[in-house]
Amino acid sequence: WGSYFNYLSEWNKYIDNENVMPIGFEDVKEVSLALFQMFPLNEEEIHAVVQRSSFQSMKKNSKETHGAFGDVLFHKGGVSDWRNLFAEKHNLEMDKMYKEHLGGIPLGKRLKYNVCCKA
Repeated sequence: WGSYFNYLSEWNKYIDNENVMPIGFEDVKEVSLALFQMFPLNEEEIHAVVQRSSFQSMKKNSKETHGAFGDVLFHKGGVSDWRNLFAEKHNLEMDKMYKEHLGGIPLGKRLKYNVCCKA
């Protein structure tokens, strides 16, 4: 599976490609709404798309779509949920690594990654 930082660094090479659209999690619903405006869909088709793209549906099908790691990849957290999984020191270490590896590249800035929520 490799390094998350290497993965993003590799995709950063394509950030200006017109066929690539990097989006963060927060952008997904906005993009979905825009797609609905681009394609004429009836109510049944819209309902099917919403159902299939819901978190619950993706989690349910995760073993088929992502293999053995599906359960790990689809974790429904919330704002500041990292506190239930990591200690503050781990969060600070991740923030530091992110800034070192991705802070200076466009994709890193676009995703506005910040594990630590100082709330």
